[in-house]
Amino acid sequence: MRKEASVLHVDLDAFFAAVEQRDKPSLRGKPVVVGGIGLRGVVSTASYEARKYGVRSAMSTAEARSRCPHAAYLWPRFEAYRTTSQAVMAEMRALSPLVEPLSLDEAFIDLAAAGLTGLTDDDVRAIAEDLKDSIRAASGGLTASVGAGTSKLIAKIASDLDKPDGVVVVPAGTEATFLAPMQVTVIPGVGPATAQRLSMAGVRTVADLQQLDEDEIVRQVGSAHGASLYRLAIAADDRPVVSDRETKSVSVEDTFETDIIERPLLTAIAERMAHRVSERLQKAQLSGRTVTLKTRMHDFTTHTRSSTLAGPTDDPRVIARVARRLLDESDLAGGIRLLGVGVSSLADWIQDDLFTDSEAAEAAAAASASPEEEVAIEIPDRRSRDQGGYFTGQDVHHPEHGLGWVWGSGRGRVTVRFETAETPPGPVRTFAVDDPLLTKPAPAASEQDADEENRHNGPNE
Repeated sequence: MRKEASVLHVDLDAFFAAVEQRDKPSLRGKPVVVGGIGLRGVVSTASYEARKYGVRSAMSTAEARSRCPHAAYLWPRFEAYRTTSQAVMAEMRALSPLVEPLSLDEAFIDLAAAGLTGLTDDDVRAIAEDLKDSIRAASGGLTASVGAGTSKLIAKIASDLDKPDGVVVVPAGTEATFLAPMQVTVIPGVGPATAQRLSMAGVRTVADLQQLDEDEIVRQVGSAHGASLYRLAIAADDRPVVSDRETKSVSVEDTFETDIIERPLLTAIAERMAHRVSERLQKAQLSGRTVTLKTRMHDFTTHTRSSTLAGPTDDPRVIARVARRLLDESDLAGGIRLLGVGVSSLADWIQDDLFTDSEAAEAAAAASASPEEEVAIEIPDRRSRDQGGYFTGQDVHHPEHGLGWVWGSGRGRVTVRFETAETPPGPVRTFAVDDPLLTKPAPAASEQDADEENRHNGPNE
């Protein structure tokens, strides 16, 4: 174990929503919700103004609208998020060569790898404050919360205690005391089912758990989980900070704040994950033969189902088709707390004929469905075809009015607010969707953001 709090966890505050508020002055200080905006969409990020109304990540958009109908509901702009993330990660790597990104908006930093030793708690706090200032400057005003401790466990928990824009340093030697008053669910891996079993044994806080020996914990939660839980309860976490390794598979996974039991919603999420995986494969000029669906149940048991194709593919239709079938074969009783889609057995070539003619026709029919019939969690350009290709929040340009963003579209018209991060709130204008003077940027080459957003710790916070 480390002798000083040399591990930082940096978490950008309400990242996607914060980027939207940065780039759209009229939304600053107002509720903003980013995610799928249709009836079957899912919230990815809610601004702190929206959270006051009970809107949170992984909530259905329909429920979010009922709680906060006056919020701005925007499709994600992944290119903007990725560009901002790259600038932020560069500031982290300027501090230390050893940075472990968890998603677009969070990462661990190892200060010891930068040769910073003999650090006092005040030194660490000063370093964290300087880093936050650098992030704010590099990102155009975004804030971050930083936790510091002797381990990844402590640093990550600490970063969540003083949000937004906070710094919490946990001194070396105080880790167990720091954890003791917290609910046992603060420990990774303690979900509702495990918490319920522990509660039946009189364990509700980490302090209660610390009073048990390892054998007793194993009897309560099982051998696979018990030993790890015992070590984490006493803050015995020696996991190193590791940088990115060579890609052997491409996957996306999402941990939900509440268990999901609705199969249509899970299917929609799996389909979007398949598109994200496909985008990453295409950007890396890779393909894969094996599609895997990962599910973690309400009781924290984890299952994986895989299907191997005749040849490698990067086609989102193929990956989504296989993922749907694997999900249909899965038992969802009790609810799902994590869902993931991945592709492995990677190759640098693609077999083009994995779709039959009938399947291709079905895919084409689905792409032309009306907006009411579409699954709102799908990527925006697909859903917006009947709306002139526009989606709410999208960047556009007009030679007379300049840069702006789409307020909404439908019935052959698109409404735009013309403003940027550098301007005051701007005017609103409405155009025909086929107005040749109104242009939009070309689709981004990749939306790997979405996998990075979700692959490790769930929806963006």
